[in-house]
Amino acid sequence: MPKRGFGDVELRILVIGSSGPSQFLLTNFILGREVFSEEVYSIASSQKNVGELVGRRVAVINGPNLYDKNLSKSKMRKELRRSMCLSTPGPHAILIAFDLEKISPNDMKTPKLVKDKFGESVLNYTMILLVYDGCLRDRVLNDKVMRTDWHLRELVEQCSCRYHVFSKNWRNRSGCRELLHKIERMLQTMGGHHYINRSYKRAEESVRNEERKLRKKRQPETGRTCQELEEQFRGDELRWQMDAYNARVGAEIRAEAELQNSWLRTSLAVGMGLGFVAGATMGMIIGSVEGPAGMAVGGAVGGFVGGASGAAAQLAIKHLDDRTASVALSATCTLVKNTGNRGMLLGWRDKFMIFRG
Repeated sequence: MPKRGFGDVELRILVIGSSGPSQFLLTNFILGREVFSEEVYSIASSQKNVGELVGRRVAVINGPNLYDKNLSKSKMRKELRRSMCLSTPGPHAILIAFDLEKISPNDMKTPKLVKDKFGESVLNYTMILLVYDGCLRDRVLNDKVMRTDWHLRELVEQCSCRYHVFSKNWRNRSGCRELLHKIERMLQTMGGHHYINRSYKRAEESVRNEERKLRKKRQPETGRTCQELEEQFRGDELRWQMDAYNARVGAEIRAEAELQNSWLRTSLAVGMGLGFVAGATMGMIIGSVEGPAGMAVGGAVGGFVGGASGAAAQLAIKHLDDRTASVALSATCTLVKNTGNRGMLLGWRDKFMIFRG
């Protein structure tokens, strides 16, 4: 079997936004379809969608808006973890999306915040994406970013002056090829390797462990299906059918493992414990007005209330199998059947919508 080149590997792109719809317009632009409507400004849970960018297979992972006021710190941590699990074993590119005309003081801090959340060397894999709806073009637009507007220059300089401008009319995909080339050149400077750090290693190990458990759990089912295929088909047709079935099962298992693994369950459990401690502390403070007995009762009641959200998380874990099963089933793979390359996995039929926690 010939060794696959970098161009044959699915390109994992982690998209991060600071505020507004820019990161969702960027996802539509990359995939060439309306994954998110123009009214979407934030998402409750990280999502993964797959497709093609100029013929290159890509997986686009949307993380949370880093300055979303509706996300608590614990929810933000959990969603950042989820985005890491969805982009394991590590992203090839991290794209931070902004509205070129609405750069805020917070936006200037975003590259540093990304570095704090994802690791010291992550900016080597990071590019600034600017959505624009004006009349400037080419050199004039480049001068605006790198010369005229000092805040834009300062922003992109944090990512070694790597940036790309795309249109708010995301259906205008004239800059797609240029964006892909910029990502590939950035990767070449890093030896063609995807980004990885200690957290990504833990995430990938957890996902792989979950995959092994799920494969073992599904062995009786897969064994029966393979036996049925062997009874119905022969020769090349049997091999093609087996390849198609194994690819589909593998995709389902991987999708489920990315959403349900010990690393994510640990973050949910930690949230439950923190909720209990915070609630108990508040209950004891309130109960102290009534003396020692009131502290004991207030602490117990406060702990129960504070842990309620964590208990809900545990209930979510209990039912996660059922909820992710239907998600995984939607992740079907398309295989081409021709004389030159039977059973070669090309990509996904559509997208799979990720469980919203």
